[in-house]
Amino acid sequence: MYQNRVTLIGFLGKDAEERFTKSEAAYIVLSIATKNSWKKDNEWQSRTEWHRAIIWAGRLAEFAKTLTKGTHLQIEGELRSHEYQKDGATCRVREIHAYSILKLDRAERQADDEPVPDPEDVPF
Repeated sequence: MYQNRVTLIGFLGKDAEERFTKSEAAYIVLSIATKNSWKKDNEWQSRTEWHRAIIWAGRLAEFAKTLTKGTHLQIEGELRSHEYQKDGATCRVREIHAYSILKLDRAERQADDEPVPDPEDVPF
């Protein structure tokens, strides 16, 4: 059995961008930042990775179009790559073609009448 499935949890680095192919098919591009942290020699280190996600036409694309910079989200899809020529060099691009997006912003998940808890009030 083979599987090509990617799950990212991160933040949007800029507002969702609508683009069009040469044949005028619409798609949405998301720029997602993920961050890894680790301790080395008693000092915290971190690295931010940037990922490009593509969402094709449909309800998911209409939803994705509304996403703005800083949105915390989970995205699932499949990893795809393609090559193109630029100035005589071959460039390879890897993208996530998304089939699921979930907003993770705490304030947006709370009911309208339910206050967002203060992190210092959480007992753990």
